[in-house]
Amino acid sequence: MILVFGKTGQVATELQSLVPDAQFACRADADLTEPAACAALIEKIKPSAVINAAAYTAVDKAEDDEATAALVNGAAPAAMAKACASLDIPFVHISTDYVFDGSGNTPFVTDHPTAPLGAYGRTKRDGENGVRAAGGRFAILRTSWVFSAHGNNFLKTMLRLGTEREVLTIVADQVGGPTPARTIAAACLKIASQLESAPAKSGTYHFSGAPDVSWADFARDIFKQAGLTCEVTDIPTIAYPTPAKRPANSRVDCSSTRETFGIERPDWRRDVLTIVNELKDVS
Repeated sequence: MILVFGKTGQVATELQSLVPDAQFACRADADLTEPAACAALIEKIKPSAVINAAAYTAVDKAEDDEATAALVNGAAPAAMAKACASLDIPFVHISTDYVFDGSGNTPFVTDHPTAPLGAYGRTKRDGENGVRAAGGRFAILRTSWVFSAHGNNFLKTMLRLGTEREVLTIVADQVGGPTPARTIAAACLKIASQLESAPAKSGTYHFSGAPDVSWADFARDIFKQAGLTCEVTDIPTIAYPTPAKRPANSRVDCSSTRETFGIERPDWRRDVLTIVNELKDVS
């Protein structure tokens, strides 16, 4: 039985569809601000594998609440990893491109030096370091620009605003790979399965959708596939200030994930169409 930390997030929701017999830990089961409780739950349940799909993802709020983000994104994953190492079971931890500084215009490789721009990135980097230090069978899966039919994300925001407005101004100088949550969930399961028989595959990996695109062009594709006439006006990041600085370059090199686990980058455009149709059916 697989134990998943997280229950209502985008990836956790997709995991519930893929492995409904897994156990999903919410805050009542183990509060991520109490790392020891997370470790205790693992030790009590003794699952076959653990996937950490929970995180403090409020990027701007983290600038004023780094202490809480540090517990959830840093200390909790480290505690989970130690518990998994002691039981010799696979641990898959989802991380982010925000551990990099976003410089340049080439994809970041997995061993590129980390240099977070803000509190969110720093706490996620610390979590990665804690997971590696624990040893055992582990995989850190860095991803970016997650979207799905669930929760709050860019695609759903664009669908809502695209029906309300004729023109939207969208940042065009940040580039990355939009990643469907359902493909992240599937990747986590495949990685966990392979780590059971091949612990030597432990390490840090990247996984994002293809092709890489700007936020503005991502929005244009969403509107096109949804049949919305809303126009997009490109703006630079400086014209849309936020408390936390965003990386301009969120491209990540996913070659080692393909070579090690046989997992290809998903074409996010297909998932956009699928999700648009899903949401139409619901409404």
